[in-house]
Amino acid sequence: MSFQRLNRDLIYWICQIGGWGTYILLNSIFLSTQKDFKQIYILSLTITGILGLILSHIFRIIIKSYSWSKLSIQTLVPRVLFANFIKGSILVFTVIWFNITFEVRLHDYYNPVNIIFFILNATIIFFMWSVVYFAIHFFENYKKAEIESLIFESAAKDFELKSLKSQLNPHFIFNAMNSIRALIEENPQKAKDAITKLSNLMRYALKIERTESVTLFEEIETIKDYLELEKIRFEERLEYEIIINNQVEKIEIPPMLIQPLIENAIKHGISKFSKGGKIRIEISLDNGFLNIDIYNPGIIEVNSIDNSKGFGLKNIRQRLNLIYENKAEFSIKNMNEQTVHTFVKIPLGDYNNENYNN
Repeated sequence: MSFQRLNRDLIYWICQIGGWGTYILLNSIFLSTQKDFKQIYILSLTITGILGLILSHIFRIIIKSYSWSKLSIQTLVPRVLFANFIKGSILVFTVIWFNITFEVRLHDYYNPVNIIFFILNATIIFFMWSVVYFAIHFFENYKKAEIESLIFESAAKDFELKSLKSQLNPHFIFNAMNSIRALIEENPQKAKDAITKLSNLMRYALKIERTESVTLFEEIETIKDYLELEKIRFEERLEYEIIINNQVEKIEIPPMLIQPLIENAIKHGISKFSKGGKIRIEISLDNGFLNIDIYNPGIIEVNSIDNSKGFGLKNIRQRLNLIYENKAEFSIKNMNEQTVHTFVKIPLGDYNNENYNN
């Protein structure tokens, strides 16, 4: 028998003995104030309490054997009422037999009206016992179901987050490999550098499968590698600027949070223009929030964003919702006819940033 099981049984018996003991004590005090009080009344009350304890314990065995605690209220209530009436009747007639046999009470005392009253009184007492017993079990089952639900939701959330954060667009890898292949004969050293950057990206992608957060420094370094690889493909058509100070580099954020936004800026911005353009990334602090602003050339359509099925925007929305619920902000809109502004705002009270000071 486990310690938890032993502990529960101990509490049950303490409640049983304490409850029926209190019943005997209170009734003894009441009877002792009566003019016709006799010492044998205490013995009769003691037998009543002991029999009540035995009957309620037998009832508990029946409840557990037939899993009554799992029944619906509509099915349970009639059974409990009937069982309590039977227990009340057994208790009353047993006590009457004892009282008459040992001359605690005379036959005349137990007229039909008194007997019905005693049975109803005993039934009510047993019913109160049942209400307390089932209330405890229903509360325990509810808490258990709630805990199991939270564990399931947590596991599902964790699985979904791991799935989302591990997404690295395979098209980018394909394009990067083709760009490196073209450099091998033309510029071997540059090809080696590109392979190193791609290796860094792949290593980063593997690392984030085992961690819940990364520092801004790590994320930014990965973005630099990503942009440098894309510059091989776009050459002078792609320029970038990252504005960030040392103060925020140690802040921890969800991994692969910014990279998909940069990928989106290139795919729907830079690649659409023959002259390309410049991507500007600004990261700043604002009253306990981290602001990430990304500017790139282009024009977006609201419908195309809402219906996006790619890795980037849908991924970001899902992850922000899962991690921060309604505490984070994410928007992407046209600043003017030439520039798109992507904005992410996340609280610092997550990902081990509680003690971070501005």
